[in-house]
Amino acid sequence: MNLSTQIRLALVDDHTLVRDGIRALLSVIPTVTVVGEAENGEEAMVMVEHCNPDILLVDINLPDTNGLELTRIIRDRHPTIKVLVLSMYDRKEYVTESLRSGASGYVLKNAPSREIVAAIEAIKNGGTFYSAEIAQKLLLDDNTINKLTPRESQVLYKMIQGLNNKKMARELDISVRTVETHRLSIRRKLNIEKPAALVKYAIDHGIISR
Repeated sequence: MNLSTQIRLALVDDHTLVRDGIRALLSVIPTVTVVGEAENGEEAMVMVEHCNPDILLVDINLPDTNGLELTRIIRDRHPTIKVLVLSMYDRKEYVTESLRSGASGYVLKNAPSREIVAAIEAIKNGGTFYSAEIAQKLLLDDNTINKLTPRESQVLYKMIQGLNNKKMARELDISVRTVETHRLSIRRKLNIEKPAALVKYAIDHGIISR
């Protein structure tokens, strides 16, 4: 996947192999530059001040702090920096807390590498992104989502996953205009405007199976 604008990215993970793997993955993308690395929260705070990344990839389990608390601090002090949580856990409380902490996405460590690239692209463009496994669980249950048609439910799933209109249209085999119509209908029915708010709505209404 090609990223259209230059992105400064930093990594926070206490496992050197994980950082090495992500750096190697991103090294083939000319528009992404890894500008810093840290293995704990204390190092991350110093690193962010010096490197000023656009996006910070943060693990939940850090030696000296919780990655979600670090996310909250980073977002409070540096609101222009976007945070992507990279975790091995798909538990409801972690996903919920990541959103409340200000993270723009949540990708599982066992997800295909293309999902990390897609997440970076979506977040850089002002959107949100959740691993396919997470996004699928972010769909509302039938009792809550019965306001939506089956096609609108499919579009909502794609929105939660961070897809733009063209990609939704291609995957659902419908026109871009039809996607736009469904998105407008979803916003009206749920009274929600922003994609991040849709994710929060899904979480608040009992989304992720335990």
